Amino acid sequence: MRVSTSWMQQQSVNTMMERQGDLSDIQTQMGTGKRINQPSDDPVGAARAVELTHLDADTAQYQRNITSANARLGLEDQTLSSVSNVLDRIRTLTLEGMNGTQTDESRSDIAAEMVQLRSQLMGIANSKDSQGDYIFAGNRTGAAPFVSQAGGVSYVGDEGQRMVAAGPGLQVATGDPGSTIFMDVPTGNGTFVVGATAGNTGTAVAGATSVTDASAWDGGTYQISFTAPDAYEVRDSGGTLVASGAYDTQKGGMVAFNGVQVALSGAPATGDSFTVAPSSTQSVFATMDAIIASFTQTNSGGTDAQNALNGQLANLDQSIGSLTRARAAVGARMNALDQQQALNDDLTLQYKTALSDVQDLNYYDAVSKLSLQSSALQAAQQTFSKLQNLSLFNYIK
Repeated sequence: MRVSTSWMQQQSVNTMMERQGDLSDIQTQMGTGKRINQPSDDPVGAARAVELTHLDADTAQYQRNITSANARLGLEDQTLSSVSNVLDRIRTLTLEGMNGTQTDESRSDIAAEMVQLRSQLMGIANSKDSQGDYIFAGNRTGAAPFVSQAGGVSYVGDEGQRMVAAGPGLQVATGDPGSTIFMDVPTGNGTFVVGATAGNTGTAVAGATSVTDASAWDGGTYQISFTAPDAYEVRDSGGTLVASGAYDTQKGGMVAFNGVQVALSGAPATGDSFTVAPSSTQSVFATMDAIIASFTQTNSGGTDAQNALNGQLANLDQSIGSLTRARAAVGARMNALDQQQALNDDLTLQYKTALSDVQDLNYYDAVSKLSLQSSALQAAQQTFSKLQNLSLFNYIK
C-alpha cells in the first residue's frame, strides 16, 4: 500500500476533527445536563423521551382540569347548602303552621315569610359562578335557567352536564342541571301519592304512607272509600274491590292493600274517600306555592287544608331528599377527583423518573468521557505535529 504525504495529513486532520466533534458532543451534554440533545444521539431513547414528555404534559392538563372541576363542584355544593337552609326553614314553618293553635292570621304571617324564602330560593337557583355562568343551567349557561311566570316557575336551561377529563378515560361531571334538583321532584312518598276527595264531610286526614311490599304494588290508581265511619273498602280504577276492613284509629287507622299502606286519622263520614295514585313530579317552587296558598286561605286549619298540607309536606320532604342526593353526588365526584389527583401525582413522578432515566446525563460517565476524548484529541494533535516534520529532504539535509 502506498501512503502519500497528503493522505497522511488529511487522515490526521480527519482524526482531529472527529475528536473535536466528540468533545463538542460531551460539552453540549454537560452544558444541558441531557444525554439526548437531538434524535441522532439515541433514536430509540429520543422516541421514548417524546412519549414520556407527552404523557407528563397530559397529566399536567388533567391536574389543571381537576383544580377547575373541584372549584366548580365546591361552589355547587355551597349553593346547595344554601338551598338546604331555605328548605329546612320552609319545613319548620310548615309544621308550625299546621299546628292547631295557629289562626288564619298567624298562618298568613307564616306565609308572608315563605314568600320571601321563595324569592331567596329563586335567586339561589339562578346563581352564577366566577365565570359568570349560571350554575344550574345545564349547557345554556348564558341565561337564567329559572323564570317566574304566570302559573309558576319554568326551567329554560337544558339537561346537559359539563364534563372534564380528570385522567385517562375518566370524565367527571362538574355540574347538575337545575331540572333534576328543583323541577322533576317526585311527589308523595316517591312511589304513590294520597289525596283527599273534594267534598269530604268528615275529619279524616291522610298521614304517613309507605310501601311494605314493592313487588305487590302495581302502580295503579285506587280509591279508599268509607262505607261507614268505621269501615272502608278499596277499589281499583275499574271498580273492582281490592280490599276492605274496619277503620279503627285506636289501631293506627291503617289502610293496607297491594303492598302499600296509608295511615288515616280523624273521623271520616260515610262516603268520604281518598285517592291513591302513582307518584308524579312537581317542582319545589310549586310545592312552596301550594303551601303558601294553603296558609293564606280562609279556614286554613280545616280538614281540607290539613290534607292538602300533609300532601305538600310529603312533596317538600321529597325536595329535601332530591337536594340531599344531589349534594351526595357532588361529594362523590369531588372524592373521585381527589383520588384521581393523587393518582396523577404518582403518575407524574413516575413519568419524570422514567424521562430522567432516558435522557438525563450521568455526569460521572460524562467526565470520564471528557477526559478520554481530551486525551485522544491531544494524541491526535501531537501525532499530526510529528508527522509534519517527517520529510525526506529533512533527512538528507
